[in-house]
Amino acid sequence: MKVLLAHTPEMRRNYYGDRSLNGLRAAAEVILHEKDEPLDAASLVRAAKDADIIVADRMTEGRGEIFAQLPRLRAFVRCAVDIRNVDVDAASQAGVLVTRAGPGFVQAVAELALGFMVDLSRGVSRTTADYQAGRKPEARMGRQLAGSRIGIIGYGSIGRYLAEIAKVLRMEVLVSDPFVTVSDAAIRQTGLDELLAASDYVVCLAVANEQTENLIGEAALARTQEHAFFINLSRGNLVDEAALARALREGRIAGAAMDVGRAPDQMPTPDLARLPNVIATPHVGGLTPQAIESQSLETVRQVEAIVRGEIPQGAVNADRWTRRP
Repeated sequence: MKVLLAHTPEMRRNYYGDRSLNGLRAAAEVILHEKDEPLDAASLVRAAKDADIIVADRMTEGRGEIFAQLPRLRAFVRCAVDIRNVDVDAASQAGVLVTRAGPGFVQAVAELALGFMVDLSRGVSRTTADYQAGRKPEARMGRQLAGSRIGIIGYGSIGRYLAEIAKVLRMEVLVSDPFVTVSDAAIRQTGLDELLAASDYVVCLAVANEQTENLIGEAALARTQEHAFFINLSRGNLVDEAALARALREGRIAGAAMDVGRAPDQMPTPDLARLPNVIATPHVGGLTPQAIESQSLETVRQVEAIVRGEIPQGAVNADRWTRRP
């Protein structure tokens, strides 16, 4: 059986790794994408014409039209939790299995959230930039995390892990998530409006979908305290970036940090990231060896199961899988 690993060489180095690639090669014959540009729909069809399985990164879209054009394809394996770039309905109609990896990046993203909070509170990036530019930094009063309130939007795996860290740091923890019930007595579950109005740090970890599009917009930012910091580690789709930029420029919130945005490849938008009260990283929340290997090795296990004709853990449309080996 043949597998197309659709990652570009750079994405393969950063987001797959030799151990997982060797595991994939032990399970099937591997076809590598060797060009620097991501595969669009047409080039994906050409690259995968002899493939039984596609293992795809976030830049490789599983558009609806590809599945009918790849009659040999049995499965589309997504090396991440987010499968919004895969047309699952079209895959199901063609009998192609779609899988996703589990959230192996929980600790890595939560740690970045902690780093963002410290940086925003103490001006680490700002004063370092001053020193490196030969300027004398201004010694400004900082804020300690202990005794502050963190408002976590979205109480999934990362939100729960971050809440535990915040409790250890003696922060007061507020959570807004209409789809879960928080049983921890040390955490106060609130509506979004109350969370925004009460929090010193607002950390956005909600799922990105049609319902959460522009969740943080003009109205939400108007409820946020002027001294508060906003942190986005979910997806850029949740934020009305024009509204956030206005709030930052007008001093209606103290600052923001972001690892994601509406630029290509879910990167922070440069115009927003360059504001003086913003810190940004280029979508590296899950970019640690442990996090990457967790997800890439999971795709190896999924491919192994598919080769055996078994339904792997992480399958999202197993009941529609008719192109089984």
